[in-house]
Amino acid sequence: MVIAVDFDGTIVEHRYPEIGKEIPFATATLRQLIADGHEIILWTVREGELLNDAVEYCRKRGVTFFAVNRDFEEEDGSNSDFSRKIRADLFIDDRNIGGLPHWSTIYALINNGKTLEQHLIAQGTLPKPKRWWWPF
Repeated sequence: MVIAVDFDGTIVEHRYPEIGKEIPFATATLRQLIADGHEIILWTVREGELLNDAVEYCRKRGVTFFAVNRDFEEEDGSNSDFSRKIRADLFIDDRNIGGLPHWSTIYALINNGKTLEQHLIAQGTLPKPKRWWWPF
């Protein structure tokens, strides 16, 4: 699976342009996802030296990305078909509706192939809908 992951607010706390403290288990989870065979793309607004700092921060913690702000590392952006929009199977970002789940939950969702809703229903923290046609 190709997974695009944000940096600020997702791997580290928001302190842009500085690098905040690591969000607990972020790099450990990313290392495990890579070991499981997933391709991780760093997908961030950071550019230039700020981007290099983020990549180096992760590299020092054992996280080497498949690509950074592109679909694959060799992509150079010179092609007329180039789009900054990443083609990924999954996006991990603190700006999701509902915010960023704990990294252990993120790993469990990916590893078990479940949605967050399915996970919460299985845990008993979200009631199962009574009828498919009733929205509440």
